[in-house]
Amino acid sequence: MSPNYHSRKLDKKQRRCLAIIHNECKIEPLTEGVSKYVAILNAGLSTGLTEEVVLETAEKYGKINRLLMLPNKSYCFMECFSEEDAENIVNSMNGIAEIGQKGAVIYLGYFVELPSAEDSNWLKPVPEGLILINDFVSEQEEKDILAAIKTEDVTDVDAALKHRKVKHYGYEFIYGLNNVDHNQPLANGIPKECDTFWDRLHEFSINQGCEFEWFTPDQLTVNSYEPGQGIPPHVDTHSAFLDPILSLSLESDVVMEFRKGLEKRSVLLPRRSLLVMSGESRYDWTHGITPRILDVVMTTHGNLTTQRRSKRTSLTFRKLRKGPCICKFPTLCDTKINELQNTESTIDTGKAALLEEVNVHKVYDHIAEHFSETRHSPWPQVTEFLKSFAKGSILLDVGCGNGKYLNCNPDMLNIGCDRSRGLLKVCSSLSYQTFRCDCIYVPIRSSSVDGCISIAVIHHLATKERRLMAIKELARILRPSGRGLIYVWAKDQNANNKKSSYLRQNKSVNKQKTTEMQQRQQTQQQLEEQAKESPVSLPVHTNRTEFLQQDVLVPWKIKSASSQQQPLEIEQSTFLRYYHVFEENELESLLEEVPDVKLVRSYYDQGNHCAIFEKLSVPKSPAK
Repeated sequence: MSPNYHSRKLDKKQRRCLAIIHNECKIEPLTEGVSKYVAILNAGLSTGLTEEVVLETAEKYGKINRLLMLPNKSYCFMECFSEEDAENIVNSMNGIAEIGQKGAVIYLGYFVELPSAEDSNWLKPVPEGLILINDFVSEQEEKDILAAIKTEDVTDVDAALKHRKVKHYGYEFIYGLNNVDHNQPLANGIPKECDTFWDRLHEFSINQGCEFEWFTPDQLTVNSYEPGQGIPPHVDTHSAFLDPILSLSLESDVVMEFRKGLEKRSVLLPRRSLLVMSGESRYDWTHGITPRILDVVMTTHGNLTTQRRSKRTSLTFRKLRKGPCICKFPTLCDTKINELQNTESTIDTGKAALLEEVNVHKVYDHIAEHFSETRHSPWPQVTEFLKSFAKGSILLDVGCGNGKYLNCNPDMLNIGCDRSRGLLKVCSSLSYQTFRCDCIYVPIRSSSVDGCISIAVIHHLATKERRLMAIKELARILRPSGRGLIYVWAKDQNANNKKSSYLRQNKSVNKQKTTEMQQRQQTQQQLEEQAKESPVSLPVHTNRTEFLQQDVLVPWKIKSASSQQQPLEIEQSTFLRYYHVFEENELESLLEEVPDVKLVRSYYDQGNHCAIFEKLSVPKSPAK
């Protein structure tokens, strides 16, 4: 193969990488000449490249003033001491140095400048009340503790924990509830090897002037993590445990991530360190460990690099609380949330209907045109369901929106209905057959359709009774052996350690600067003021984040020409939609209460709980 072929191939790869960097970082590549600003085009933090490897390799050929490695990017930058240094590095490494992913060669290019560094989570202050005590235990104490707990003896590993080994002392920590059963103490108490910790911690708190109160713990959870394992973002249930919560890291380091709305902090937990989560960090921030092989960490030079994980054992110590939580952080407090939900459970049907009218029906009439513009493609598994029906079948799409599912199977008679006049106008413009109605009162004769779907509708109903009414209407209109499909928004948007499309930030969100983030936080405060006009007091959900409550108001922003000029002003451009996001198995439980259907299949699809059900010829017996 000719040298010219390899040269053309190299040029093509370089041009493609240069275009990606130019598009993402908004900096110009240098088309002619030499610059002291050099980019490694195809290797960075996301490919596992480390600061040590870059410096060790590049500084053989020239001096580097600054190395800039950006989070989640497959490229990085060097500011060389001079143009001569840069030219030597490029000539010696471009298409030659094998420091890319799995030993791939790297490609380099010149730029007119470096990109502005993103505001790193590592440079922001840690959550208030978070204390990290390095070298809290000695190497000998570490050995003694590991010998005492013997995680290698654990054979019954819960699949829900992704095969992570777990042992409990004092009380069993119930995952999913993040709680314990006070009435079921375990026979094994916390190992005596930990007894010396509490005086040591008390002495530290006095010397450092810490504000947290400490009690000898009565519950311990031991987790053994293999590389690639983690734990989802969560908060230890407020009413279950006192403040603080302690986490001792053994055998290796790991990065723990703390989140509060749009805010995120990354904290490196070194081996043999003790993490104290008290106050705001314990009550108002979730914490978790992302499952991955490599962590991004801060180096002593103030740069980011990657660090490969190894086996880690963590000991989480807690003190059981007796009674409700009295903290000042209501967002994640189960006591406060339960009080609110207990209040809401007494809301009569009229109040629920009013909430739906104000925060669902009126909102969709306002946003209909913009909503339709964002809803183009049918979801594949819904399309597959629709195409499973025989030619000549009759389908009713209850809550059809802009009608994107009314043409998936043209061999059927497709009919749609919706409450929103604005969305029905869109359907009419496309010559779809539709009519207006409420999903809990569908004016269709019983046993008259072969199939029905309800996609992203039932989660807008404000009580369990009304959600059940809607499902019973779907069952009523189906013929015997007819099938229905329901999609509802899931509370868990990070199932199987994979973020839903809702959580995956788009590029514009990723590129927001600090001032814009501050504006977004101000906007969130304004939305909370707007929420007070809702018939029921509900929290305002922060978009693109995990759901913390089931009943929330979710903002919808219309991006008009005027809103582009002032993108973070509310006025009439942002509306609050009511949602009841579903817990796992909640949809299946509702279907069990419908006497004339059986569940065919349930599944999770991109942040939604989904269920296919069939109309029975003979109603099933009531559940005992």
